[in-house]
Amino acid sequence: MSIYSYDVKTIRGEQQTLADYAGQVLLIVNTATKCGFAPQFKGLQQLHDEFGPQGFAVLGFPCDQFANQEAEHNEEIAQVCELNFGVSFPLFSKINVNGADAHPLFKHLSSEARGVLGTKSIKWNFTKFLVDRDGRVVKRFGPNETPDKIVGDIKRLLAVPTRV
Repeated sequence: MSIYSYDVKTIRGEQQTLADYAGQVLLIVNTATKCGFAPQFKGLQQLHDEFGPQGFAVLGFPCDQFANQEAEHNEEIAQVCELNFGVSFPLFSKINVNGADAHPLFKHLSSEARGVLGTKSIKWNFTKFLVDRDGRVVKRFGPNETPDKIVGDIKRLLAVPTRV
């Protein structure tokens, strides 16, 4: 199953289907503006800028499930991301990534690319999922794996043409 069947809500509250990203390599990240890993926003933006013209996008999903490190309102999240980190990649409405209320997209991502010792649950903010051009989840990266460490994986996927 591809990620293209999932609907999401943008940070501005508009419904969007991930089918809009068909044919692109994606890095889907659960984010939090008050997290110690928040400086990764800049690295994620650099990836988005560098590889965007080749068919790559970073998609950010704010989450407040880890030590309450995210703002309460989407408007504040968008403002902090733009002003403090220069984020222009797509951001989506704040969601849960674990538990009964987890967004279906993240249930799918964590099932397709398991974490340490085969766990499904997401352990912290800035867990990253790499998705190929056909919408298949390829790999999970933990919060400690900074965006610059993912470049080789992104380049490999960008070199593969889409089958969609």
